[in-house]
Amino acid sequence: MSDSHIPTVAIIGGGPAGLMAAEVIAANNLAGGVRVRLFERMPSIGRKLLMAGRGGLNITHSEPLDAFKARYGEATAWLAPFIDAFPPAALRDWCQGLGQPTFIGSSGRVFPQAMKASPLLRAWLARLNDLGVEIVTRAEWSGWDEAGAIRFGDGRREKVDATLLALGGASWPRLGADGGWTALLPGIAIAPLRPANCGFQVNWSEIFRQRHAGAPLKRIALNFGDASRRGEAVITDAGIEGGAIYALSARLREAIARDGTAVLKLDLRPDLEPRELARLVAEPRRGASLANFLRKRIGLAPVAIGLVQEALHGESAGQPLETLIKSLPLRLTAPFGIERAISTAGGIARDEVDAALMLRQRPGVFVAGEMLDWEAPTGGYLLQACMATGFAAGHGILAWLARR
Repeated sequence: MSDSHIPTVAIIGGGPAGLMAAEVIAANNLAGGVRVRLFERMPSIGRKLLMAGRGGLNITHSEPLDAFKARYGEATAWLAPFIDAFPPAALRDWCQGLGQPTFIGSSGRVFPQAMKASPLLRAWLARLNDLGVEIVTRAEWSGWDEAGAIRFGDGRREKVDATLLALGGASWPRLGADGGWTALLPGIAIAPLRPANCGFQVNWSEIFRQRHAGAPLKRIALNFGDASRRGEAVITDAGIEGGAIYALSARLREAIARDGTAVLKLDLRPDLEPRELARLVAEPRRGASLANFLRKRIGLAPVAIGLVQEALHGESAGQPLETLIKSLPLRLTAPFGIERAISTAGGIARDEVDAALMLRQRPGVFVAGEMLDWEAPTGGYLLQACMATGFAAGHGILAWLARR
C-alpha cells in the first residue's frame, strides 16, 4: 500500500451494527485517513431500528454485567469480550453524546428519554456525515467478482481495502434483512436461520379462535421444563405470542424441532396459592355456570376461562379444575414464521471468524450483528450485542488496515 493511497472500507448494511462500525472507523482514522462508504439496499437507513422504536426503543438493560452477559446462553463466553469492550454503560454514554439521554424503566430496561428511535437515528446520521461517512442507498450487495471487488445488483463494482458485512438476520424482511446473503458466502459454515423471540402455533378450536383471537393474557406465569417466566401474552388467530412467550422461545423452538411439539404450562393465577385455589374451587357453585363461577370466584378473565374450557374439551378432559388453572397445558406445534419474528437465531458459525470478527477464509472481510450465530431475549440484549459486535469489527478493521 503506497503512502498516497487512501484505504477504503465498505460497510454493507445500514443497521445498528454497520452504523456503529462506520462511526468507529471514521472517528479513529489512521494518520493517512480512511474513506468509509456505507451501502444499504433499502431507500433509507435504520428501518428496523425505527420499527423497534415504536415501542419505546429498548436500548439495553441495567442489570449487573455478569447477569447481563448470561442472557446470551451458550454464546455467552464468545460474546463476553465484545460486551466487555462496549458494555451497557458505554452504550448509554454514547446515547448521551448524541444528545439522547436515557433512563431506566421499572423493569430495569433502558430507554432514551424521547422514547423514540427517530431523534437518535437523526443525530447519529448527522454525526456520521460530519465524520465524512458516505452513505449509498438502494445498493444491494451481490458478492465479489473474480478480481475481489465487491459487486452490486445493478452491475456496479467497488475495489476496497476492507469490508464489513452487517446484513442482519431474516426477521422482518420487508425492512431490509431477508437472509439472502447466505447464498453469497460459499464455503462458509452457516447455521440455518430460525425465528427467535417468536410466537407459536396452537391448534385452537374454531369457537375459541372466533371468541378470543386478539385477547391479551395478563399477569400469567409460563413454565417449560425448569424455566419459568411471569408476564403477558396475546392469543392470536393461529396461536400465542407476546413477551412472556418470547422469553422461552429458544427452548420451545428447540423442543419442537426435537420432539415435534412442545407442551407449555400456563399458570392463570400465579398470585393465588394452590391451597387457597383448591378451597375456592371446592365451594358450591349454587347453580352458576362454570364460566360465571371462574369469573366471580377465581377472578379469571374471559380469555383465561376460554382456555380452561378449551382444555376441558381437549387433551386435558377429566383433569381437576385447580390443576388446569395453575398448570394448563398448551401444545405448541410450530414457531411462527421467521418473517414475523422479532429476531433471528443461527448465522455464520462463530469459529468462522477470528477474535476481531474477520472471516478466516476471507482476510479483510469482517462480520457483525445478527449475521453471526447468537441469539438473545428481548430486553435490550439484541441491540446491545449488535452495537458491541459493530464496535469490535470497526476496531478490527482499523487494526487490519494498520498492519497492511
